[in-house]
Amino acid sequence: MAEIAFRDGIMDQIRMRERRFHEHAYLFVLMALEFCQSRLTERRHIAGRELAAACRDLALDRYGVLARLVLDHWGVRSTADIGDVVFTLVELNLLIRQPTDSRDDFHAVYEFDGAFEDNYPWTFAARA
Repeated sequence: MAEIAFRDGIMDQIRMRERRFHEHAYLFVLMALEFCQSRLTERRHIAGRELAAACRDLALDRYGVLARLVLDHWGVRSTADIGDVVFTLVELNLLIRQPTDSRDDFHAVYEFDGAFEDNYPWTFAARA
């Protein structure tokens, strides 16, 4: 997957609305959206729960054991944070939402402990 970057001025607009997250968090969510679309047979709207799952899968794919640490460094510590990133992008018209989309769609989709730490292959080996 190619690296992406915001054009000049976009990050300034984002920072005016939301300062909690690193620029990479916004770019990562956009990459996760494309990652999710690439796994579909036909492009369509991606629901909040689907995007949160795609963020988990892409983070594990790209960063492996460091996935949670990387996301934490960017300020993303929960699926609700992913929703906040998404809705900041929506407010700036960088993403389009459906009338039924809500920040609540991202609330407690999964716990970061379980999603990034509990399910590694060596975790199961240690328990055996």
